[in-house]
Amino acid sequence: MNSTAIQLTRWKKDSEPSTEADRVAVEEPLEIRVNGRSVAVTMRTPGHDRELAAGFLFTEGVLKRADELLDLLVCKTQPEAASGNVVDAQVAASVGVDFERLTRHVFSASSCGLCGKATIDALFQNFPPVTSAARFSAEDIAALPEKLRAAQPGFGATGGVHASALFSADGTLRVLREDVGRHNALDKVIGQALLAGELPLSETILLVSGRVSFELVQKALAAGIPLIAGIGAPSSLAVECAQRGGQTLVGFLRVDKMNVYTGAERLGLTVAELTT
Repeated sequence: MNSTAIQLTRWKKDSEPSTEADRVAVEEPLEIRVNGRSVAVTMRTPGHDRELAAGFLFTEGVLKRADELLDLLVCKTQPEAASGNVVDAQVAASVGVDFERLTRHVFSASSCGLCGKATIDALFQNFPPVTSAARFSAEDIAALPEKLRAAQPGFGATGGVHASALFSADGTLRVLREDVGRHNALDKVIGQALLAGELPLSETILLVSGRVSFELVQKALAAGIPLIAGIGAPSSLAVECAQRGGQTLVGFLRVDKMNVYTGAERLGLTVAELTT
């Protein structure tokens, strides 16, 4: 885990302040380039940068298949303070990269000005709904948070990173990535699958350590993931996107309960059994 040691002053009620050592997650910028041209800068926890770049370009619709990606170069010719903080994706000449659309979308994603419906309409122009026939057990899903927590060394050391984990249908952990950015953690997971030739992930479960945003559902849709679960709450746009995308969306996942917002049939649940 990429963390760094710091000194802090700890305050506790009815105790004297104390100076103690602690660890915090490292956060540094990563510039992503395509054929030498910059398309995005994201703040991330260093590590698995090639996966992050690959996953980002796939979920943004730049790449459709693994064979369109010729190489991922980690640039070492940057100023000393930025060494290794650039990944240049070399893509095939047949890939038509709309640089203007890509950079415009990336740098305005948090305040794009589009309404929810327009955002979802644009998404489904690039990615079809999930048609996976996979079925899952509610009991197996409920057991996943403990598996996630046990496999989070970064969170254990710092308490300051998000996690995305991919599980097989029977609850076996396939891959887990951590990052200060929740979207980056998922891009790393999807990038790993892309580079391994495992897409689409049509019989898998995605578990994220916090809330479920629209962007996370969108990335899962791009990868063909049929079931998304979060420890926290989903947003309204995430629910709408999952519903339209044919995905099962679970929130507030605990060992003994969960809320199933869409696609309850994949868990063999009827409406009467849903948490209200």
